[in-house]
Amino acid sequence: MDVLPPSIDPWYTAPAGYEAAVPGTVLRVRPGPETHLAAMNSTASSIYNILYRTTDAFEQPSFAVTTLLVPLSPSETNGTKLLSYQIPYNTVNIDYSPSYALGTEYATYLADITTALENGWFVNVPDFEGPRASFSVSLESAHATLDSIRAVIAADIHPEHGLDADTSTVLWGYSGGSIPSEVAGEVAAAYAPELDIAGIAIGGVLVDVEHVLRVVDGTAYAALAPLMMLGLATRYPEVRAYLDSYLRPYGAWNRTAFESAAGMSVLQAYGVFGNQSMAMYFSSGSGWLHALELRAAKEESWVMGRRGTPGVPMFVYMAVGDEVCPVGDVDGLVRAYCEAGARIRYERNTVGNHLAEKMGDRERVFGWLAGIFEGMEVQVGCVVRDVKIGGEPVV
Repeated sequence: MDVLPPSIDPWYTAPAGYEAAVPGTVLRVRPGPETHLAAMNSTASSIYNILYRTTDAFEQPSFAVTTLLVPLSPSETNGTKLLSYQIPYNTVNIDYSPSYALGTEYATYLADITTALENGWFVNVPDFEGPRASFSVSLESAHATLDSIRAVIAADIHPEHGLDADTSTVLWGYSGGSIPSEVAGEVAAAYAPELDIAGIAIGGVLVDVEHVLRVVDGTAYAALAPLMMLGLATRYPEVRAYLDSYLRPYGAWNRTAFESAAGMSVLQAYGVFGNQSMAMYFSSGSGWLHALELRAAKEESWVMGRRGTPGVPMFVYMAVGDEVCPVGDVDGLVRAYCEAGARIRYERNTVGNHLAEKMGDRERVFGWLAGIFEGMEVQVGCVVRDVKIGGEPVV
């Protein structure tokens, strides 16, 4: 079916009174775009978009959309299996949400989805940034991810295959997708205790977003700064006010140029903002990221490990040479979790970089996911080791 972009499609709005529904309630269901199904190369039997009730960063009712892909031959050994795959769509433009753009904008991630479908796993791909494309608002994205799992189960699609409350679910996210995946692990026990989450795999982990933005300033990944700041501003009025007050109104690097990122995909933004220093856009200069007005929002949304220790097995993988996400931050997070009793397999790849690790570690991740699903991966305590997998960094 042909669909309109989310920004002008009435289907992407919540029905009146939805606020009274419990989180995870299905509000609407429709077949997903034919372009998405075609992109699966005959590994999916059907695809659905599901609009559901969720909770925003301030514990208020909200809504989001997810995409459910049904495998041709669902695996039922040890029960049905669901992979919740959080794509790092990293945008402040809702029209680049996966439910609309999966088959056209995110070819890099289709191999992971089709492999999961070939394994007989159902695949859930949530628009975890929500209706405002609130990129980097971590708690909201975690709620949306957990509620998307509730919704695909509650939708009762293909009930003969047993997608139900006993379905075993694993979460997987790399880079921007690590944010909802990891924070979902922190809050799942309190927010969605009924879900059978068997494990979480994360790589290219953004433990401290402010640190990430300092590291990428002036590099090819500099666009993450306007994208993340504008995403934060969609939910925090004080961030919006700060941008209005301190972005330069005139000159080559001005407010209009900075805020143009709100209409871009992440790849478009990389092309426009690559190798720029964000200090040029702010009257506060090099101190733009340290303003008192930003402190509360950054502490609430940009730091992992604040809300509890994940209680499920985790596979964490990083390139030691990651030029986006400092490996030391991940070392520290894993260390703190392990001291609190977490069960983590953490592998530090001594070769490669941020992009190479995403492209080169699929086999390891799928092996771990399959082991979790089949009950063969039994993680007791923590195992941290250096590995050497892959080749040269990818640029």
